Amino acid sequence: MAVLVLGATGATGRLVVRELLLRGDRVKVVVRALERMDRDLIACESLDIVVSNVLDLPEAQLMAHLRECEAVICCLGHNLTLNGIYGQPRKLVSGTIKRICQAAAQLKPSQPIKLVLMSTTGFQNRRRGEVVSWRHRMVIQLVRQLLPPHVDNEEAARYLQYQVGDASPYLEWVAVRPDSLVDHSFKTEFSVHPSPTCDPLFAPRKSSRINVAHFMVELVGSPQTWSRWKQDMPVLYNNP
Repeated sequence: MAVLVLGATGATGRLVVRELLLRGDRVKVVVRALERMDRDLIACESLDIVVSNVLDLPEAQLMAHLRECEAVICCLGHNLTLNGIYGQPRKLVSGTIKRICQAAAQLKPSQPIKLVLMSTTGFQNRRRGEVVSWRHRMVIQLVRQLLPPHVDNEEAARYLQYQVGDASPYLEWVAVRPDSLVDHSFKTEFSVHPSPTCDPLFAPRKSSRINVAHFMVELVGSPQTWSRWKQDMPVLYNNP
C-alpha cells in the first residue's frame, strides 16, 4: 500500500511514518523543511519526501501525489508557539482537508481513497447525539475565541462530517479523536469507542501518541477495521 502522510514531522506523524515503514508500506510525506525529518529515515528507499507547504502545492502537483496513494493520514497541527497559534496559516488543517477531498473528487479513482484525520475529543459528534455540560460549553466558547487552532480543527472535522459525509464515491474518511495526548515509548493496550466516555475538559483520560499512530495505521491497512469505523469519529483511550 502507498500512503501519503501529512504532518510527518510532528510528534504523532513521525510515529505514523515509522509504523507504516515497519509494515512494509510505501510512504510519501510532504514536509516544510527536510531537516525536521528523522535523520535515519531520510535515506529509506520506501520513503518519498516532498519539501513544500501542503497549502502552497499547485493543484496539479497535489493531484499527482494523491494519484500515487491509496490512503492519506493527516496529523497536521499548529505549533504551540505564539506564531503557531496566532500566525498564519489559520486554516492549516481545514484548508488541507478541503484540498485533499476536492482533489480526490477531481481524480475520480476507481477505488475510494481512505482519509484519516487526527482530530480531538474537543469536537462533538452531534450525529451521535453527544452532549456536554453547560460548564463545558462555556469553556469551549472561550477556547474558540482565544485559540484559533481549535476552531481550525473543528472546521476540518465538520467539513468531513457534513460536506463529504458518506456520499462521495471517491473518498472515505475516519476522524480519530484521542483525548489528552501523552508520549510513551512503546504501545500499550487501548480501547476505541464511538463517543467519549468522560468529559475531555473536566475528567480527561490519556491517549498515547504511539497508540494513536498504531490505530490510524491499522485503519488504512485493515479492511475490517476500516469497515467498522469509516465515516465515523472513534475515540481512543489508553487502558488503565
